[in-house]
Amino acid sequence: MGKIGLTTTVPVEVIYAAGDIPVDLNNIFITSSEAMHRVEEAELAGFPRNVCGWIKGLYSTALHSPEIERIVAVTQGDCSNTHALMETWEVEGIGIIPFAFPYDRDPDMLRLQMDKLIEALGTTWEGVNQQKKRLDQVRALAWEIDRMTWEENQVSGFENHLYLVSCSDFNGDPENFAREMVGFIQTARAREPLSARARSGSHAKGREIRLGFIGVPPIFPELYDFLEENGARVVFNEVQRQFSMPFETDDIVEQYRLYTYPYKVFQRIEDIACEMERRQLDGIIHYTQSFCYRQIEDLIIRKKLTCPILTLEGENPMGLDARTKMRVESFLSMLGD
Repeated sequence: MGKIGLTTTVPVEVIYAAGDIPVDLNNIFITSSEAMHRVEEAELAGFPRNVCGWIKGLYSTALHSPEIERIVAVTQGDCSNTHALMETWEVEGIGIIPFAFPYDRDPDMLRLQMDKLIEALGTTWEGVNQQKKRLDQVRALAWEIDRMTWEENQVSGFENHLYLVSCSDFNGDPENFAREMVGFIQTARAREPLSARARSGSHAKGREIRLGFIGVPPIFPELYDFLEENGARVVFNEVQRQFSMPFETDDIVEQYRLYTYPYKVFQRIEDIACEMERRQLDGIIHYTQSFCYRQIEDLIIRKKLTCPILTLEGENPMGLDARTKMRVESFLSMLGD
């Protein structure tokens, strides 16, 4: 049994079926008190300043994790900089296992990629399907936390983010993660609702503003607390929810076809529009990472979604700067009026 790093969500069932432990490098990086120092280490090693902070953070985080000897790197469907990142890791002696999500969501190509991952890790489809059943039981708890966020108003935006984003690797121990979520659900159910907003969707002045957060998880998670301090709450975390695979299917290939993040932006927009209506959102914050090609997708999202949108750009894990705070406050003031 060994630890295998991830650059983003992949068919984690394969890793568990092989008896290994998946470790999402993103989660280690962003929760570290040394996160900014990791970015600086990568720049000292030669990474250009105008490269995504996540990429630099992942590079250094892997080097500080000697127990991770192999990394599953997504070469299509995530960041184009991952190609060069893989090569810098190979120079350092880390084994690389490539995985590609087909752009057109072709099921045969996706199955082929999963075949190759199964072969690389030395497991079987039977074992993978057994792990899907195991992990879907854990995912169901994350789905309940998500429901309690928007329907019962008993879960904060950051708590929602934390549990959903952790479904990328289940913190390396699905059963322990499940116990943690069961305990959290029991605690949250005993709370008074966090929102005074009526189910009817009242627009009375002074009520809590309901927001959607779309785009990659933020490099400054402090955003959630800042929003709540200013009378708003995130009740929809788009990509984090996708990490929890909220789909009713027994077919694991179909599960990763329905997962919207690696494919065309139009599938994401359909999902966002559906959740906007279901969760009664007042507005959306679209987070984009500096130097990321996904910034261009903001143009399409604004054309296709008919609701107020604030686009925020983040570069490094240094918290919210004054300009970002002012823009958020102005956006919330506009929604409140």
